[in-house]
This record gives sequence, C-alpha cells and structure tokens, in this order.
Amino acid sequence: MPKEANTFDQLLDQYLNYLIVEKGLSRNTVEAYAGDLTGFLTHLNSHDITRIEAADTAVILKYVIDLRKTGRGARTRARHLVAVRGFFQFLTHSGKLKNNAAQLIELPKSGLKLPDILDVDEIEKLLSAPDRQVSRELRDAAMLELIYAAGLRVSELVALLVNAVNLEAGFVRVLGKGSKERIVPIGHKAIACLQEYLLRGRPDLLKDRPSRALFVARAGKAMTRQGFWKLLRGYALKAGITKKITPHVLRHSFASHLLEGGADLRAVQVMLGHVDIATTQIYTHIAQKRLIEIHHQFHPRG
Repeated sequence: MPKEANTFDQLLDQYLNYLIVEKGLSRNTVEAYAGDLTGFLTHLNSHDITRIEAADTAVILKYVIDLRKTGRGARTRARHLVAVRGFFQFLTHSGKLKNNAAQLIELPKSGLKLPDILDVDEIEKLLSAPDRQVSRELRDAAMLELIYAAGLRVSELVALLVNAVNLEAGFVRVLGKGSKERIVPIGHKAIACLQEYLLRGRPDLLKDRPSRALFVARAGKAMTRQGFWKLLRGYALKAGITKKITPHVLRHSFASHLLEGGADLRAVQVMLGHVDIATTQIYTHIAQKRLIEIHHQFHPRG
C-alpha cells in the first residue's frame, strides 16, 4: 500500500481513537464516523490528493457536491459533512493542520430534518393526563415530567436508579451514550411530582420488594422502553393530542422550548449530552422560526 494511503489511515485511526478515548463515543457512533470519513478519504485519493493539507475548502465542497450527484439526500450529506468537520477540527487542534478548511462550509439547507415537537399547551395537556391519585399513574406522571424536564433519551430515563436524583439540589445524574455522565437540572414541578412518587407511589408499587430502579413496573422490575412507549401513546390519546408522539419528541420539545426562551445553545448542548454542537444546532431552526413569527405578530413594522 502506498505511503500516502498509510498516512491517511494513520490520521483516521488517530481521530477514531480520540473519539473513543477522549470523547467516550459508543462503538456504533465511531463506526458511523469511520464509514463516512473512509468515503471522504477515498474521494481524495480518487482525485490524486495524497496529503491532507491539499484538501482545501474547494475540495471539501466538491466532495459534498459529488455526494448529491450520486443521489445522497440532504440529511446524508449533512451527516458526512459533520464527520468531515469534526475530523478537520481534530487535525487542526492537534497541530497536524494549520488551517481548518471545513469550518466555513455550512450544512445543506435542509440537511438535518427538523424534529417534531409539541407546543407548550400540548405539553401541559400531556403532563396533566395521568391521574396522580393512582400509584401507577403517579409513576407515569413522574416519568413524563422528568423526561421533559431534563430532555432525557428514553433509554436514559428507564435506566435511572433511585440515587440518580437529588431533589434537594434539583438535578438528575444521567449516564448517556458512551457511558458519559452528565448532570441536568430539573424544575420545581418535576421535583414535586418525583417527591410524591417516591413518598407514596413507588412504595405502593413495590409492596416491600427490593429494587434500585427509580421507575418500577411489575414485580419490582425496572420500567422498559417498550412499556414507556405504550403508556406515552395512551396519555397522548387521553390528552387529545393528534400528533405522532414518541419519547424523542419530548426530548426535542425540551431543547426547542429552552432555545425559544433564550437559553444558550452550548448550555442546551451540555444538557442534551451532545458531543458535537452541530447536532444541537438543528433546534435553532425551530427557535428562529418562532422568533420570526413573534416579530411578524408584534413588531409595528413586522
């Protein structure tokens, strides 16, 4: 194999090792980055580019254009570009490149599908749907409150242990993708509901059975992802919400409502557990759209 190809391989190996060791990304995520970047490096070789320094902004743009010509959709092109931008950022910060040729290239206009969200009124209806006088539904209310209050993935929600929540300080400790731990604050309504659930609902459901799980189902076992999906659909119907609702819609709503309220993008990135700010930036489109609507509605010359 030619020396230049080994050089590309070495750079890629160093970056993937960085993602695993320093960033703590999961194996599936790293494999996805590896696949996208292998395609980019193959593109460089096919154009007789043998040094990474020669891959300037025009070369990277040509790669994105070629992806479109081969029928790749905007979402796929955006994913490839995110991988390339992360790679070049790593090479720049580690001193292997003087300039980051990828930083000025924007994602395709519709590159990342805008996530579906619920508006604030719909969230209120959904969270009010469970009957909190019934232990099982009090548990459901606590789960709904917490997944929205902290922007959790459903896998993170059902994996929580009792000691993961600190109600006095007002935060939850979450183990996210790649076993990366993050601390996320939760609001007073979620705290109050969790307090009631821990005081009354959980003991009633356990019937003196031991369990470390925060949210318990039958026989003291932890609630499953499938179980939460099922109860979520039921409460959406009860609340009269016709939109398709998944646990991730609540996570999207959490992020979008924070940004609409003026939260800093990087703060939202930390709370969501996103490694790459580009992943969080998809929510800014929703916030910007809402700001435009507000401007048109209330500005005297809108």
